Amino acid sequence: MKKFSLKAGLLTLSLSALVAGCASEPDDQVTSNANNNAGNGGAEGGNLILSVLSDAQNLDPHNSNDVPSWNVQYNIYETLVKHDENMDLQPNLASSWEQTDDLTWEFHLQEGVQFHDGTEFNAEVVKANIDRVLDEEIGSPNAFLFESIEEVNVADEYTVEIVTEYPYAALPAHLAHNGSSMISLDVLEADYESFQDGGQPGDYINENPVGTGYFTFEEWNSGDSIVLSRNDNYWGEKAKVEQVTFSVVSEDLTRVGELESGAAHIIYPVSPSDVSRIEGTEGIGMHQSDSVSISYIGFNTKKAPFDNKLVRQAINKAVDKDVIMDGILEGFGVQAFGPLSEAVFGHSDNVEPLEYDPEAAKELLAEAGYENGFETTLWTNDNRERQDIAELVQAQLAEINIDVEIEVFEWGAYLDRTAGGEHDMFMLGLSAATADADYPMSMLYHSDNIGAPGNRTQMDNEELDSLIEEARRESDEDQRLALYEEAMELLIEESPMLYIYHQAYLTGVSDQISGFDMYPNGLYQLQNVTIN
Repeated sequence: MKKFSLKAGLLTLSLSALVAGCASEPDDQVTSNANNNAGNGGAEGGNLILSVLSDAQNLDPHNSNDVPSWNVQYNIYETLVKHDENMDLQPNLASSWEQTDDLTWEFHLQEGVQFHDGTEFNAEVVKANIDRVLDEEIGSPNAFLFESIEEVNVADEYTVEIVTEYPYAALPAHLAHNGSSMISLDVLEADYESFQDGGQPGDYINENPVGTGYFTFEEWNSGDSIVLSRNDNYWGEKAKVEQVTFSVVSEDLTRVGELESGAAHIIYPVSPSDVSRIEGTEGIGMHQSDSVSISYIGFNTKKAPFDNKLVRQAINKAVDKDVIMDGILEGFGVQAFGPLSEAVFGHSDNVEPLEYDPEAAKELLAEAGYENGFETTLWTNDNRERQDIAELVQAQLAEINIDVEIEVFEWGAYLDRTAGGEHDMFMLGLSAATADADYPMSMLYHSDNIGAPGNRTQMDNEELDSLIEEARRESDEDQRLALYEEAMELLIEESPMLYIYHQAYLTGVSDQISGFDMYPNGLYQLQNVTIN
């Protein structure tokens, strides 16, 4: 952990200078498909090297909910349903599906699919995987996605019947979530044996990740790299490259240097301040894509003074997000007024946000009993962009007499500490990977998901819980939208978070690479990548 305290008066760059010096946006926004040239590139083969900020935390998809882990798992495992580049649902391991009555869904499976260990994919495997996600002893942080499921029945070898407790329109979208990835039945059984012998759920899977995906697992040097090899027995169109290496490089400029030197083919993330450098360097370029993510500062609603909603509202009004968007993000991304981007079902433009008003913020603090302000901490992980935002927020909160100390953690420790509820304020993000509001709303705010499942603000509000549950059970789309709008209005009032922006995914890509894309859910698309 790195820990530092920058008093507002000692900042090397004052807030006024930042506003004056960073107001301009890039002359040319990078294009979303700059390197997405599938079919136009090089021959098959080669080792694709991705230089990334954070290592995976887990290779058991049922027991992880962070994007660095998902991006590795996505290439090893597959789900029944998947999202395309428009976040529309498409067949995957399920060739088709239908709702046979209000409570019953039938999924027809691809035939002839084998896991990397040679075992068969069939309806029995699907049942075993979903049952494991829902097994309370396993304690999957993704269980809430499927809690509507009452039973999973094997209709025949390649047909699965899923019966829900109530009508559940979001079920297919949730079955596209990485948390429902299909793991080899032999591996599942071995993991249960390890668990019964005193191990932890996922111990065996972490060492033996076996799916049906484009790539097979080779090795994991924790904190350094993960290596995957092409699955030459893949049931669909095979990947083009022979090998993929996820190389962990924590320093932004080191990643940029690796792209420039050819030591890496793809780097992520790229800080907005480094975009012009990459675009101005021969042989490399930028890839930008929109996202369904939200970046936010969360408040621990169980700890004083953040157990007072007036304090939370005051901070929302004290931070000028225009300065963040222009000065740090340089115009990349979309300013957020709630947790749902426009691409997510449940988004509404009708909700009035808390506007920037530092004088009103001071009045709210005084009303809450903190006229003279208070001292607090703001946690973030080792991401340069987030650290820059933290410093700017620190300076702005100093204007209303809130003295903020910033603490920076390595990614794994950061997830553990924020799950444990030790923080005051923290900075984090979430990809709404299902493109349906039920996932982010449940994960971020329902009291059942406090801690590791995702509710790190410790939000516990019966009215909000009820709205989330009612929207989940509602089959009429208009009614669902109305319920989410009501929930958003309540979130504005309660202010468990300061919503900052919906991210633009900025990726540096070598001109040697063709066929690369990143979808709005934040997942790298590597199947069609070739190296010239």
